[in-house]
Amino acid sequence: MKAMILAAGKGTRVQPLTYDLPKPMIPLLGKPVMAYLVEHLAKYGVTEIMVNVSYLHEKIEEYFGEGDQFGVQIGYSFEGYTNDDGEVVPMPIGSAGGMKKIQEFGGFFDQTTIVLCGDALIDLDIKSALFEHRRKGALASVVTREVPWDKVSSYGVVVSDADGRITEFQEKPSQEAARSNFISTGIYIFEPEVIDLIPSGVPFDIGAQLFPLLAERGLPFYAQSRPFNWLDIGSVSDYWEVLQNVLMGEVAHMDMPGTRIEEGLWVGLNTSIDWHGTTIEGPVYIGSGSKIEAGVHIVGPSWIGHGSHLCAGAEVVRSVLFEYTRVLAGVSLEEMIVFKDYSVDRKGEMKHVSEYASEEWVNARDRRSRRRKGDESEPGQQEKEHP
Repeated sequence: MKAMILAAGKGTRVQPLTYDLPKPMIPLLGKPVMAYLVEHLAKYGVTEIMVNVSYLHEKIEEYFGEGDQFGVQIGYSFEGYTNDDGEVVPMPIGSAGGMKKIQEFGGFFDQTTIVLCGDALIDLDIKSALFEHRRKGALASVVTREVPWDKVSSYGVVVSDADGRITEFQEKPSQEAARSNFISTGIYIFEPEVIDLIPSGVPFDIGAQLFPLLAERGLPFYAQSRPFNWLDIGSVSDYWEVLQNVLMGEVAHMDMPGTRIEEGLWVGLNTSIDWHGTTIEGPVYIGSGSKIEAGVHIVGPSWIGHGSHLCAGAEVVRSVLFEYTRVLAGVSLEEMIVFKDYSVDRKGEMKHVSEYASEEWVNARDRRSRRRKGDESEPGQQEKEHP
């Protein structure tokens, strides 16, 4: 069995996290979500993995390389072009179109392939899924999950008969139009013949075009409904909820990094905590090189990224602070994600630092970088503090 990880999307619903990161590189416990997928594939002996890339492709390629550190082989297919000025321009061609391009280039899909979206945590029993796929003689299988009816419009909806054969596939229908509340988890098993059905040289999507085509033609196209953990990072609010679950220890095989120095508190190396008046209610992780001043109050689940600085009297409650975030004295952040110059609440409402009326937090690394370039302040001037 081979594997394909879909990683070419821009991840607009997870902005601002994807302003500087491709969606599969969004971190969970300090590690990109795609790394967990690669490790899971390796666990089941799937060691040949293709990845289609486009937006910020170099960040994926630089992190994973050719896969040696994971015990696998990773290949890449870039979707885009180089213009007359030598600039690399991303241009995704659809999830199915990306697979067709790979097949025409090197013939990678010469055996059964598991296809995964690069933005979800899973613990699927791949061996059992493959067994069911083959037992039913499927050309294509989709692993499904039942969701509340008010969530169906965010997913591809699967309509199947009593034997699991898919009779219709609806890509993100309205709640009123949806004919089922079983949705695609973005985990598929394809036989090579599926790729033959994808037209050449045109953008083509798996959910919007390929799956309806399979259903309309009455081909052996099956749904699988099986118990497993599936944590989808479809939006910023999803990311906040997933990380809360992970920090609470509710996801198997995902252990907190660092050293546990007391119940519910993990720290990285070279972390400074002034315990005078400071209270920390776990689970909380404080990254390496972070400084916690006196009188700080942290309530978990919270993640404090490396190089961060919580000034005296600051309060962080059930929040995620990316690396090099500074929370100023007396400021309270509750159920927030702070990423460089942006904050996002658990509902997905995003604010730039310029929208805050008073000084609250600052991305310390970004300010130091700008100062070194001479963009903001003269040498020796105190660090500028932003909202």
